[in-house]
Amino acid sequence: MPSGKNQRLRYKRRESGLTDYRRRLRLLRGNIPRAVVRVSNTQTTCQLVEYAKQGDRVLVQMKSSNLAKEHGWPSDASKKAIPASYLTGYALGKKAVASGVKTAVLDIGLAASSNGNRVYAALKGMVDAGLEIPHGESVLPSEDRLMGRHINDTLESQVETAKSSIEEAYA
Repeated sequence: MPSGKNQRLRYKRRESGLTDYRRRLRLLRGNIPRAVVRVSNTQTTCQLVEYAKQGDRVLVQMKSSNLAKEHGWPSDASKKAIPASYLTGYALGKKAVASGVKTAVLDIGLAASSNGNRVYAALKGMVDAGLEIPHGESVLPSEDRLMGRHINDTLESQVETAKSSIEEAYA
């Protein structure tokens, strides 16, 4: 613990490994809303967040746990799988476009950046919904994984059903 007159105490969230302040500052400099994607042990959360001096302001939010209630996603299916992450991002994108937000920049936080993971599935959903987010095509998961063909054959029809429900809800 720093205690001398020339030593500084580090930020608490940095010390505990919760925030990378250099990355956050680079994201905030653009003055563009951030598309924040977080994957927990049970669900995927997507938010469009705008910087404000008093604290960040959430413009639009969508959780994968709401997919079953609002859009017909099977209640026994995983809420954090790649298809669920894709649909969560798609729903967030449709909500954002309906509320007037057209562009954003992806904020994955401290998540590992590996090609085709759940964070990039949510990104693909947002892009398919009409949000303009800078990205490379090589990081996105394949169409088979987005539709759930790697899990089972019946999941593809459920993804299509949920996607059409989202389109109807935010048209």
